[in-house]
Amino acid sequence: MSKRILSVGLAALIATTAIAGVAQARGEGDRERPSFEQLDTDGDGKITMEEMQARGTARFATADTNGDGLLSAEEMMATSEKAKERRVERMIKRLDANEDGQLSIEELQAARGGKGEGRKGRGFERIDADKDGAISKEEFEAASAKMGKRGHGKPKAE
Repeated sequence: MSKRILSVGLAALIATTAIAGVAQARGEGDRERPSFEQLDTDGDGKITMEEMQARGTARFATADTNGDGLLSAEEMMATSEKAKERRVERMIKRLDANEDGQLSIEELQAARGGKGEGRKGRGFERIDADKDGAISKEEFEAASAKMGKRGHGKPKAE
C-alpha cells in the first residue's frame, strides 16, 4: 500500500472517529453508546488506543459500502439517512403512549411535561424577560443575538 493511500486512509479514520466522538458527547449518533465490554475487545479490563481505532475502522468499513477504502458523498448520505431513521424509530418507541406507531401532539406535549412545561417551556420563560407571558420583538431579537454569540446560529440580517 502506498504511503499516500495509507495517509489518506488514516486521516479519514481520525476524522471519522473525531466526528463520532463529538456526536456521542452531544448524545447524537446512529447507534447506542458502546459499553466498556464492547470496546475492550481483548477482555483485559482496559481499553487501548488500538481498540478504539479498531472500532473506528469497523464503522468506516460499514459506511464504505463499495469497499474502495473511500467514503463518497453518497455513502455518507446513506449512513446519515440510516442514522436518522433509527433515531426517529427510537423516538416513536419511547414517546408513543398508545403504541399506534404514530405521535400525536398530546403524546409530544406529555413527553415535554405538558403544554409549555419542560425544556421548551423553560426556554420560552428565559426569552420572556419581562415575564408577561408573551415574547415581544425586542425580547425575540435579544434572544436571537444571544444565541448567535453562543454559536447556535447567526442573527438574521434585516
